[in-house]
Amino acid sequence: MDLKTKHEFLRFLSGYLTENRRQLFDKVIQYRTRHITVVLEDIFQPHNASAVLRSADLTGILDVHIIENRNKYSVNPEVAMGSSKWLNLNKYNETEDNTLAAYDALRKAGYRIVATTPHTHDQTLDEISLKGKMALVFGTELKGLSETAIANADEYLRIPMYGFTESYNISVSAALTLFTLTEKMRKSQIPWQLSAEERLDTLIEWAKRTIKHAELFEKEFLQKRKSS
Repeated sequence: MDLKTKHEFLRFLSGYLTENRRQLFDKVIQYRTRHITVVLEDIFQPHNASAVLRSADLTGILDVHIIENRNKYSVNPEVAMGSSKWLNLNKYNETEDNTLAAYDALRKAGYRIVATTPHTHDQTLDEISLKGKMALVFGTELKGLSETAIANADEYLRIPMYGFTESYNISVSAALTLFTLTEKMRKSQIPWQLSAEERLDTLIEWAKRTIKHAELFEKEFLQKRKSS
């Protein structure tokens, strides 16, 4: 669809939404961003997988990239609380090494790859720069990120720890990182907001995910427009 058609389609779909839902969409879309995105490598525990999605939604993240090498990504609906409905989930599971495939796709989209793991050249949440788009990569609870994910990252991020335990739970780590960096981002002068067309595409997608049998309404809309 061209831009004009997209605007018309959104108006058409909005007629099937409640006023409260339309107002909620208009409110939430203002905070959505693609400046920071989330990458999950082989996260298989449903509780953790779902908790990360919930944190991503609540901090305004639009896209989550899911790498499935050894493990299939599974969501616990009770923990996710419907958050996956409002996120774009991009899965990488078609090659021998899906981590490299994900990294390649993200770099082509303009992201620098930031592995969330202690490293010789790591940075803290306070130190890391928000200039340029950032893809934050999180690993499994027990093994962390793969050697491939670490070796091929552009930067490394560490959350300081002051206790006896070796590491934060993956869902806690993601929540701390996303909240801190998105708050920092919104207080900056960085152009982190979605473009006008990205907002439009997202609002259309949310409406379609809300309306039952949305594909039939889309078919009806296109037929009417073609005949007019």
